[in-house]
Amino acid sequence: MERIAVIDFETTGISPSSSCRATEIAVVMLENGRIVERYQSLMNAGVRVPAFIEQLTGISNAMLRTAPSAERVMNEVNEFVGCTPLLAHNAAFDQKFWDFELGRIKRTRLQNFACSLLLARRLMPAAPNHKLGTLTTFAQLPHTGQAHRAMADAEMAANLLAHLADELRGKHGVRELSHDLLCKLQKVPAAKVGEHLQRYR
Repeated sequence: MERIAVIDFETTGISPSSSCRATEIAVVMLENGRIVERYQSLMNAGVRVPAFIEQLTGISNAMLRTAPSAERVMNEVNEFVGCTPLLAHNAAFDQKFWDFELGRIKRTRLQNFACSLLLARRLMPAAPNHKLGTLTTFAQLPHTGQAHRAMADAEMAANLLAHLADELRGKHGVRELSHDLLCKLQKVPAAKVGEHLQRYR
């Protein structure tokens, strides 16, 4: 499988707006099932972190006061990612913030997002639920640090992607894995996954 950029944001809320912004981003580059490069930074977007979000993530207003600006961080991380295909766990969330923050520096996303949450629903139906921490424990993957911090979550999602790739090869006999296959598979109804994957054997 080609190089994939696995991304995770921490934010002040659910939907990006002038009052709801990203506070941290991490990206890990996955190649042949291994993390080969990392980028992580807090980012100061000039908005306050609500108390319950600070409790959840551990990211405080004091920490963000000395963090680099959101614009600087997004310019750096956009250069780091380039045209590499993207993946996130619950990608609908991270995609919204990636597009919003890129838009603020007059950039546009060039590539699709694959979603390890949607893929796990199809390939790991026996898991108790499809939260990242639950899937990590269920698949006996390493816990990489404090949940709800961007680097720990990005690394867990990358490890999960490597596990899902092994499932596709081992259980389903898929020979050539690609980001495009992942993007198509995440839209296939769970009951039709086996049938869909026959064409990739």
